[in-house]
Amino acid sequence: MSTTGDSDTIAQTDAEKPVTTSTNRRQPYGQGFLDTISEGWAERAETAPPARPQAAFAAARRAAVSATFPGRRLLIPAGELKQRSNDTDYPFRAHSAFSYLTGWASDAEPGSVLVFEPSGTAGHDVTLYFRERADRTTAEFYSDASIGEFWIGPRPALAGVAADLGIATAHIDALELRADDAVVDEDEDLTRFVSELRLVKDEYEIAQMQLAVDVTARGFDDIVANLPGIMAHPRGERIVEGVFHKRARSDGNAVGYDTIAASGPHACYLHWTRNDGAVVPGDLILIDAGAEVDSLYTADITRTLPVSGRFTEIQRKVYEAVREAADAAFAAAQPGVKFRQVHEAAMRVIAARVAEWGLLPVSAEEALDADSGGHHRRYMVHGTSHHLGIDVHDCAQARRDMYYDGLLEAGMVFTIEPGLYFQIDDLTVPEEYRGIGVRIEDDILMTADGPVNLSAGIPRTADEVEAWIARQSA
Repeated sequence: MSTTGDSDTIAQTDAEKPVTTSTNRRQPYGQGFLDTISEGWAERAETAPPARPQAAFAAARRAAVSATFPGRRLLIPAGELKQRSNDTDYPFRAHSAFSYLTGWASDAEPGSVLVFEPSGTAGHDVTLYFRERADRTTAEFYSDASIGEFWIGPRPALAGVAADLGIATAHIDALELRADDAVVDEDEDLTRFVSELRLVKDEYEIAQMQLAVDVTARGFDDIVANLPGIMAHPRGERIVEGVFHKRARSDGNAVGYDTIAASGPHACYLHWTRNDGAVVPGDLILIDAGAEVDSLYTADITRTLPVSGRFTEIQRKVYEAVREAADAAFAAAQPGVKFRQVHEAAMRVIAARVAEWGLLPVSAEEALDADSGGHHRRYMVHGTSHHLGIDVHDCAQARRDMYYDGLLEAGMVFTIEPGLYFQIDDLTVPEEYRGIGVRIEDDILMTADGPVNLSAGIPRTADEVEAWIARQSA
């Protein structure tokens, strides 16, 4: 039996009302089933849970939103289930703005809407609308495979969610939409404000980011420990993906994004997620992976490993150049510095190294010229950093002067991820470089005293990586 999409197996929801279906899978229930299905169930214990830890933080975020939009009715939808194919859906993940403002994360209900209703005085009355579970005396209980508890298990009650999140709740059927509603992702001002509000993380968010990094670190350990089996499989990249997914699901909620397991020349494709190649001794494998924990906060880590356990001379040279660029970016990341200066620091190293190796038609200084240069970007076309949090590319709707040209502040969390990629058919580089792709990515917390590498415990230097593989293989 599939776990979703079986609502069309019910021929009738009660004695008088047949189900309309577009398939031929109907299986009628007898009158005895219909007469007795609502009977013989134990009473449910209805105890209100204590407010979850993030409830107070979410309340402060809502207060900031309310103060910024006086007199406006604001809607923050959680989103709906998305169809995967035919009558099956993708796993539900609530909209990031919804989870950020409610604290309802991996357990959020599809179709929920957070509403800021202007009150008679200053501020808003905030209500969370969602479809409460149906009583077992209703047909929904057994006949609806999308929301019926017979199919998907217990669903939350209004009173329980209100206590859990510290928000007033109401049934979704009571929600009335209005033409002047400001809806996140539709209203530019609301969307931008919530995105910019997330630029500086609070205490709860920072703890969740460290938790996500810690789960991710265990996932990388799992990959290294499984390298022999990974190399033995004809699609070893898929085994890497599966090993990491197991850790992300067992210790967290899911992966925060599609894992990149890119071995050999695949490492030069920045978003390689097909993961259908072999993992061959002598090659490097670039693994970009992050675990999303139950709060929906995600890590974003990249490590590049020598498959056979030792870097070749040329691989080590490229790897350590990338690490040098990462270290330069880390040193440049200080409170009050513009965010883009982190990238600029990394690119100075990248330009210097590829010029030193004779790969540029101009000097490093000429390549770094903002108007006439850029030659070195052939080998690192992406940026060095992005904000990180409840989205892997967090705060994406923030204004440029708050993001790329914004100043680093205590509480910001972002990546540092320089790389060098020499594609297999790039005739501008000597043959020994072709097919080598290296990226090193860490998750950085800015504090008042400077940057802290949340992922520093995952081996970074070439020597540390070799020792890591040797240790796991012993």
